[in-house]
Amino acid sequence: MSGPSGPPYPEDLERPGLVRTGRSTFVRPVRPEDADRLVAFVGGLSRATLAYRSLGPVVRARDDVIRRGAHVDYLNELALVALAGDEIAGLVRYVRDPEEPEHAEVTFTIRDDHQSEGFGRLLLEHIAAAARTRGIRVLEADVLADNTRMINVFLGSGFRVESGPPGQIVHFEIAVDPQAQAVARAERREHTAVRRSLRPLLEPRSVAVIGANRSPLTIGHEIVANLLRGGFRGSVFPVNPRAEQVAGTRAYPNVRELPEVPDLALVAVRAEAVPDVVRECAEAGVKAVVVVSTGFGETGVEGRATELELARFARASGMRLVGPNCMGVVNTTPAARLAATFSPALPTPGRVAMSSQSGPLGLAVLDFARRLRLGFSGFVSVGHAVDVSTNDLLQWWEEDPETSVVLLHVETFGNPRRFTRIARRVAPRKPIVAVHPGHADAAVDSLFAQSGVIRTRSLQELFDVALLLAHQPPPPGNRVAVITNAGGPAALTVGACEASGLRVPELGEPVRHFLRTALSPRADVTNPVDLTPTATAAHYRRALDAVLADDGIDAAVVLFMPPLADKPDEVAAAILDAAEAAPGKPVLASFLGGAGVADLLHRGELVVPTYAFPESAATSLGHAAAYQTWRNTPAGVIPDLPEVDTDRARSLIAGCVPGAVPPQLAAELLDSYGISVRDPHAPGPDAFLSVRADPVFGPVIAFGLTGDYADLMADVAHRITPLSDRDAREMIRSLRAAPLLDGRVGGPGVDLAALEETVLRISAMVEDLPEIESMDLRPVRLLPPGDGVAVTRVTIRLTDDTRRGGPS
Repeated sequence: MSGPSGPPYPEDLERPGLVRTGRSTFVRPVRPEDADRLVAFVGGLSRATLAYRSLGPVVRARDDVIRRGAHVDYLNELALVALAGDEIAGLVRYVRDPEEPEHAEVTFTIRDDHQSEGFGRLLLEHIAAAARTRGIRVLEADVLADNTRMINVFLGSGFRVESGPPGQIVHFEIAVDPQAQAVARAERREHTAVRRSLRPLLEPRSVAVIGANRSPLTIGHEIVANLLRGGFRGSVFPVNPRAEQVAGTRAYPNVRELPEVPDLALVAVRAEAVPDVVRECAEAGVKAVVVVSTGFGETGVEGRATELELARFARASGMRLVGPNCMGVVNTTPAARLAATFSPALPTPGRVAMSSQSGPLGLAVLDFARRLRLGFSGFVSVGHAVDVSTNDLLQWWEEDPETSVVLLHVETFGNPRRFTRIARRVAPRKPIVAVHPGHADAAVDSLFAQSGVIRTRSLQELFDVALLLAHQPPPPGNRVAVITNAGGPAALTVGACEASGLRVPELGEPVRHFLRTALSPRADVTNPVDLTPTATAAHYRRALDAVLADDGIDAAVVLFMPPLADKPDEVAAAILDAAEAAPGKPVLASFLGGAGVADLLHRGELVVPTYAFPESAATSLGHAAAYQTWRNTPAGVIPDLPEVDTDRARSLIAGCVPGAVPPQLAAELLDSYGISVRDPHAPGPDAFLSVRADPVFGPVIAFGLTGDYADLMADVAHRITPLSDRDAREMIRSLRAAPLLDGRVGGPGVDLAALEETVLRISAMVEDLPEIESMDLRPVRLLPPGDGVAVTRVTIRLTDDTRRGGPS
C-alpha cells in the first residue's frame, strides 16, 4: 500500500487494540490519504492540549504543514494513529536522530475526549515495538512538568525510564527493550481491557437479533427462540422490517428504532448486507456484534478482504466482533444465561468452557456434549476469528469462577506468542485441552508443550479428556491400578496404559494380603485385580477402597462387564462410594457392553467418567498425568545471561546486507552472545542447533544429534522462542537419544548444563536480532561434564526485509 515510488507501507504494524476502559480501537501507521484526517484531528484539539503538544504557547500549524505529517518513510520517521470510527483518537510519532541512529524523538497527541481512556499507554507499547524492530533503542520525549497524564504514562509503562532534573520541561529517555516489568504491566493492562471489552458479548444486558425470521427452523428465528428458552434475563429485540413479532416477541424494523441500545447484536442476514448492518450497529452504539452469516473468507480472496475490513471497522468503532461464519455464543453461568445461538442442542450448565473455530462443527459438539452429560459454562463459536479470538476467550475464562476446564478447537493461530504467554498463565490453575486438525507438526507440538496445553488428536479424545478433568482430579503420579471382572479387557487396558506413559505396578504386600481375605479365593490380587465374573458390588467396593488407600497407586481404572454380573446399579453405587471416599485420586470406569449403565455413575456433583472402551480411559488418564507432571514442575524463567554484548551484535548486523553472513562475521555475532566457534580437539557426540523463521510461529529452534538419529529416526526436538530455562532443559531431555546425553547409556554423558546455556544464548540472540532469518550451528561437539560444548561451524542468513533497523 504505497505509491509507485513511495516507501512500502508496513501492514505488519496494523493491530487491533484495547484501551484501559475496554474500548476497542484500531492502530495502524499513518497513510498519505490521512492528510485531511490529520487536519481535522489537530483542528479539534483544545488550547490546553495544543499547549502540551507544542511545549508552550499555542501556535496552530498551517494545514499544509499538518498534511505533510501524513507522509513518512516508515523507518526514520514513523507515525501511528489509533482510530475511533473514521476519526483519529490518538497519534504518536517518532523521528530518528541522524547523529545517533539508535535514538529517536517521540511525541504523543490524544484527542481531548479520549485522554482518560488509556490511549497514551497503548500507543507507547505499539511505537516501542515498532521502533525496536527498526534499530531504535531509546525514545526521547520532552513533557511539560504539569502534563501529569503523559508523565504517568511513561513512569507507569514498566519500560526503563530516565528523566532529567525537575523544571518546566521534563526530558525522558525510554529504553524500548522489553524489560520484564514492562511486559508484566502490559499483560495486566491487556488482561483488564480484554475482560472489559468482552463483558457486553458474554454478559450482555440486552440483545438484538438482526435478521430475525418469523419462520421456525430458520437461523434468525431459532436464535430468538433460544434466547427466550435459555432464560436470558435481559431484553431481546428481534429486528425484521417485515414482521411485527418473532417467536412471540415484538419485532422492530431496524436498530435505530429499538427502545434501548443493545449491548450485543447477532447478525443473520445475507453476506452483502452485513457491512451496512454492522455500520448501523456502530452508529447506534452497540458494543459487540456476532456475525453468524456465511459468504466471507470461505469464498475466496475477496471474501477474506471483506471480513478483514469488517473487523477493522468494528475495532475502530469501539465494538468487538465474533465471526463471521459462526454459530453464536453461549454462557450458562447465573450472571448471563445467554443462549445466543441457533443450535438445536443447548448445553446443560457445567464446568467446561469451549472455543471452536468451526461453525458447523459447533452444532455437533453441543449435541455430543449433551449425550455425554458434559456440562458447559460457556461455548463460543469464533468462526473466522477476525477479531475476538481464542486468546481473548482464554483471558475471560481465566477468571470465571464457573469454569474449571477450557477446551479449544484451533485451526489457525492469530498470534501464537500471545497464545503461549496467556496459556502459560492459565494452565497451572485450569487445564487447557486442545485439538488441532494438523498432523504431526513440530511447531504446534512445541507451542502446546511449552504452554502446558494438553494436545489431543481427535474430537473424541478431546471430550474423553474433558470428561475426566471436569469431574475428577488429575492423578498425583502415573501409577495405575486396574480392577476388573474379566481378564481380556484388563490386558488391553494394561497395554493402553503403558502406551500412554502410565505404569501398572504390582500392589504392595499389605494390600494384596487384605484383598486375599476380602475377595473370592479365585481372585487375582496382583495388578490388574481380577475379581472374576462372579464379583459383587461389595467386592468392587473392597478392592477399590484398598488400591486407592495404597501410597503406591495414583489412580484406578474400573472395568465392568454387565452381562457377567447382576445388579449393575449396585456396582455403580459402590464405585461412586469409593471415589467419594478418596477425593485426591481419580477413578475412571469402562462399562463394556452396558449401554445406559454409565448414567448410574452420576450422583449430584460426584461423577465417575465412564468410557465405552478401556483404551479411551487409559489415554485420557495418560494426558492428565502428563499435565500434572508439567504443573508440578517449577515454572521456568528467561535468565539474564552474562557475557552478552547486544550493542556489539547490533553494530555488526547494521553493517550487513541481506543474505548469507560471511563466516568470520557470523562467528563474531556468536561471540557477542558468549558462544565461541572453535576446534574441540576432543571426542564426543556431535549435535546440531538450528533456527528457522516460521511464518506463523516466528523463530523455531531445533536440536538433535547428527547422523542417523535425526536423518532416519527423526529424533529432533523443537521449541519456539523465547525459551525459558525449563524449555531448554525439557527440549534436550525430550530426545529419544537423551540417555546417551545424561549418562544413562554408554558412558559419562555430556555437559548438559553447558548445552542448555548454549540453547538459551541462541534463543536470546534471535529474539534480540529479528534480522536473523536462519541460523545453523553444525556440528556442535558435546563434551564430557565440565568441559562445555564446542561449536565448530556456524552459518547465518539475514532477512531481506527492507524495514529492518538502522538508518537508511
